Amino acid sequence: MSRATNQPQIVILDPISLEAVDKLRKSFEVVDLSSRQRAEQLQALATADCIIVRSRTKVNRELFDGAPKLKVVARAGVGLDNVDTKEAESRSIRVLSTPHAPTTSVAELVLGFMIALARGIGKGDRGIRNGRWLKSELEGSELFGKVLGVIGYGRIGSAVGKLGSCLEMRPLGWDILGPKVVTAPATYTEVNDMLGQADFITLHVPLTDETRRMVNARFLGKMKKTAYIVNASRGEVVDEDALYDALKNGTIAGAALDVFASEPYTGRLRELDNVILTPHVGASTQEAQRRSASDLAEQIERWFEGSR
Repeated sequence: MSRATNQPQIVILDPISLEAVDKLRKSFEVVDLSSRQRAEQLQALATADCIIVRSRTKVNRELFDGAPKLKVVARAGVGLDNVDTKEAESRSIRVLSTPHAPTTSVAELVLGFMIALARGIGKGDRGIRNGRWLKSELEGSELFGKVLGVIGYGRIGSAVGKLGSCLEMRPLGWDILGPKVVTAPATYTEVNDMLGQADFITLHVPLTDETRRMVNARFLGKMKKTAYIVNASRGEVVDEDALYDALKNGTIAGAALDVFASEPYTGRLRELDNVILTPHVGASTQEAQRRSASDLAEQIERWFEGSR
């Protein structure tokens, strides 16, 4: 791709808000390839100074090799699982992200999941669509007074804890950083102790060697049979086969997943009525996308201004 101007070139590989794109165009040459396939995107990176991605694009050695001028990887969102940060560091490429932007959106989705699970909303909806009136089967429960276990008490986990407390749930919190980060309204509780108490478990941990498949058969077997689990963090944190068995056998009451080990998800959990599945939409609100893109645009501008 030839350069149209002498301005730094930003290549957009995943969709971001148009407001942020317009803002960036004032100071940069912006090339939007978000609707193109990866092979075509890779061919166009030879002159890129900065790329913007969300969770879809894998920023790995293959991409870096095709972008010799790359100075900045800008990730609109929280996690950096799709970015090889070690490879970026070895090439002196700066990685930017917007961890605060989706907090409210993800926390509200988790709250919605808990209400939907407790009241059987998904099952009731499917029943009506299939000509079945399941009123007698759908005696649910309130969130009021229930124990909420939050595993990972960072930005999103703590927001979930606060929302739960507004409904007079009793939040318990655990975090790898220990009791110092678990603040009111939650009470710090070790995971093993939490599993036997919580009516709802919600996961908000990064994907690491320690958290990969932390939700396995043993973990699920320690939960209450009436309990529910929600995952809006990273798909690989949950052993999906073990979860399938636990849901089918009544080891736990239900689950809601917004993330999966492989996406788009096509696995066996789709067969079950006591699980809610959504296509990784935790941060997919207009507000979160605007915040994320705007924040990222400001970070990019500051970085290039400072590097001149």
